[in-house]
Amino acid sequence: MKEIDAKVLDFVNKSEQNLLPLFADFEETALFNQAKVLTAFKEERVGTHHFTSSTGYGYGDLGRKTLERVFARAFGGEAALVRQQIVSGTHAINLCLSGLLRPGDQLIFATGLPYDTLRTVIGLNGAARGNLQEYGVTVKIIPLLPDGSIDQQLLLREVTTKTKIVAFQRSCGYEFRPSFTIQQLALVFSALGQLKRKPIIFVDNCYGEFVERQEPLTVGADLIAGSLIKNPGGGWVPSGGYIVGNDDLINQVACRLYAPGLGGEVGPSLMNLRLFFQGFFDAPHRVYEMLKAASLFAEVFQRLGFTVEPDAKEKRTDVIQRIDLNSPQRLLAICQSLQQISPVESYLHPEPAEMPGYKERIIMAAGTFITGSTSELSADGPFKPPYSLYVQGCLSYLHAKLGLYYILNQLKSDFFKKELEKKSGI
Repeated sequence: MKEIDAKVLDFVNKSEQNLLPLFADFEETALFNQAKVLTAFKEERVGTHHFTSSTGYGYGDLGRKTLERVFARAFGGEAALVRQQIVSGTHAINLCLSGLLRPGDQLIFATGLPYDTLRTVIGLNGAARGNLQEYGVTVKIIPLLPDGSIDQQLLLREVTTKTKIVAFQRSCGYEFRPSFTIQQLALVFSALGQLKRKPIIFVDNCYGEFVERQEPLTVGADLIAGSLIKNPGGGWVPSGGYIVGNDDLINQVACRLYAPGLGGEVGPSLMNLRLFFQGFFDAPHRVYEMLKAASLFAEVFQRLGFTVEPDAKEKRTDVIQRIDLNSPQRLLAICQSLQQISPVESYLHPEPAEMPGYKERIIMAAGTFITGSTSELSADGPFKPPYSLYVQGCLSYLHAKLGLYYILNQLKSDFFKKELEKKSGI
């Protein structure tokens, strides 16, 4: 800490003091969610015999079945798929959509354009083989209202007898809109539930797990999906994804993942299941750390004069923090600074690059123990105006705070110096 300028330390520490009441609210929610997960573990009688791995077909994998019951109970669903064979959130979501939709069905996205990689899945970005529209599914995107809210009236008008699924993306992705709270989603779910022929309500739950006290399934959703290297893996899980919801829907998705007739009865746990149980148990606490880190990044950069979303003291529904840097040099410099304070591969220098599923070049800073894990301190963003940085995750709030010290200290010594002095006096 000796090499950090005293003014930088003071600036970050004062920013933290401004957030202490908010941190107390985060802790109350984390305590509630920790109790919920603990209850699920106790009710399902988790024991050390559930931590073993399995091979081959994976028939009779008691640990896998118990883990899935824990997920279902904690998230408020009837059944779950928690599988090592699912490699990402996009993979989990694609399984849900392709497993449930048939030729002639309509899919409606109620929350505007979905995340970049999902646009490829549904056939909006190019003509990737196997996209939903290639197999006869029609896709309708409901634009958001000018204030970023869901256009409920237009959505209800667009639902027809062919509408099989109405999908919601809880987090903002790379779009310039707020993420949707559980309360906001619940109002739309309720309206859809009043229709004579209610469609399946599906939610991309990535980045939102355990941020609020309720999950989408407890307010009317039928199916949710996400990645285990995000919130619910707690930073422990090396790979995998989850899908939770109604029993019949889960069975259909399992048949898509494996084969019709086999469903979820197969699927070996090749990796030790202890990490999966331990990661899920630790997830509420880990999300608490992530929320504190996101708020501190927001407060620091907001005080420096940058636009942030959400506001540092605003109610949160996911762990993503957007910071509009308005300069390619700033985006590059901060990503490289963040990489340098990572515990893994700190010697690398991120550069914007083409990535599968993305239209724009993406820059990513992620010196993580698990490759690509966004439950660890990381940041990324499309390399285009307004050159927004999306910060997420952390295994330790202390690491995030230390990272801010180093980032500001380094920026103070380069082309940011005059700007920082003018805006903050550091």
